[in-house]
Amino acid sequence: MGIRFKFEVQSIRIAAVGRKMPQQSAPRKVIKITPVVDPDAKVYPRSISGPFTRWRWIFVWLTQIVFYGLCWVPWHGRQAILFDLETRKFYFFDLVLWPQDTIYLVLLMVLGALALFLFTAVAGRLWCGYACPQTVYTEIFLWFEKLIEGERPQRIKLDAAPWSLRKLAIKTAKHAMWLLFSLWTGFTFVGYFMPIRDLAQDLVTFSPGAWSSFWVVFYGFATYGNAGFLRDQMCRQICPYARFQFVMFDPDTLIIAYDVERGESRGARARGIDPRTQGLGDCVDCSICVQVCPTGIDIRDGLQNECIGCAACIDACDQVMDKMNYPRGLIRYSTENAVSKRYTPMDIVRRAFRPRVIIYSAILVLLVAATSWSLKTRVPLKVNILKDRNTLSREADDGSIENIYRLQIMNTGDLTRTFRISIAGIENIHLDDDKTITVTGGEIGTRTAIVRTNPGAAKSGANPIRFSVEDIDDPTVAVTELSKFWMP
Repeated sequence: MGIRFKFEVQSIRIAAVGRKMPQQSAPRKVIKITPVVDPDAKVYPRSISGPFTRWRWIFVWLTQIVFYGLCWVPWHGRQAILFDLETRKFYFFDLVLWPQDTIYLVLLMVLGALALFLFTAVAGRLWCGYACPQTVYTEIFLWFEKLIEGERPQRIKLDAAPWSLRKLAIKTAKHAMWLLFSLWTGFTFVGYFMPIRDLAQDLVTFSPGAWSSFWVVFYGFATYGNAGFLRDQMCRQICPYARFQFVMFDPDTLIIAYDVERGESRGARARGIDPRTQGLGDCVDCSICVQVCPTGIDIRDGLQNECIGCAACIDACDQVMDKMNYPRGLIRYSTENAVSKRYTPMDIVRRAFRPRVIIYSAILVLLVAATSWSLKTRVPLKVNILKDRNTLSREADDGSIENIYRLQIMNTGDLTRTFRISIAGIENIHLDDDKTITVTGGEIGTRTAIVRTNPGAAKSGANPIRFSVEDIDDPTVAVTELSKFWMP
């Protein structure tokens, strides 16, 4: 399947006309037939078991429990995690981020990039092999496929068979399962951007909004296409991470490594025979490591861009080594230097602490500490003062001079708070109305503030004043904002 052959043609020996040549044995040349893998051929991963396969499924369960479950967690009468685009507020348990908190989103992206650099420099593409959504959902879709169509030989045979009622029924059942799971995934994803209970109620009553329906179908279709059809093509040809990660590799980066010195020359042999007596290495050339690979590569050809570090080939090879009574580790997690220089596991660990890893780690730790401190000391209160521009100042009934302001008090925390408003900056300046306001958590309270002072208390023109907003029950939650008081 998906194999074409390349032939090397032997030149033909032509004898000179009319000239008698001495008889001699003609040189013989073997016609080499080299299989070339078709990059567009479908990959049929073989099922395998082993410790790394179990770890992959552990991460599949962990990521999906978090993804499908976290959006249903209630928190103070609302969804625990909600990126509410309509109100432009991000809720993360007790933390509420507003558009004014964009700096935290920038810091989050910077931290993610640094973590990516550090992780790749140390451990290569372990993220791709175990926790990447493309890998996780491909693994889930393959499980559905194996459940309905069977193992690798059955799937290959089914695809090669002509269409029949049996084949149509099997394919329909598989795609129906894929579509249902994809739509559930799209529904859950959209549920992080609008209240998922409201979305579920709309779907149950067949009254969903146009935009919510569109995005559920859109993300469901994206899951269906990526995990059902693109699969390895996404990792091999589309994903940008696979392209630039090799810039961060060095000879001490952890990779999937084939021990060439131990494995070559490859060849079949009887069990119990010392391969060295036949000039063979430990590799029996069974190709199971190729059959289990989700991207269809041969790891024995060395490190390749398509390798996602999933270690399926390690589980497969270790099983073959056990059957042949050979030591495990012909294919293993190791580094280029460790394989060539025969480092011990402790040597690999020691060389992991190299300069750029230390620099990445130090910068990451400092940024995490700074971000954590900023969030810890963040005052859950923002105040915006708007001066009434229609009337700069006016004389009140009692002869005092008054200015009108509009206060926007944003309670960026999760608790309902009552704030006290005070003003200073000019002698005898005061508020002429209620000096308190109660604002629900995550909401904006507005108040028209009439500020008065005596005539002659300040010079003519604009004079600086200070508005102070303070939580009555928690004096640490306080903000002071500057404004101008206009005197005629």
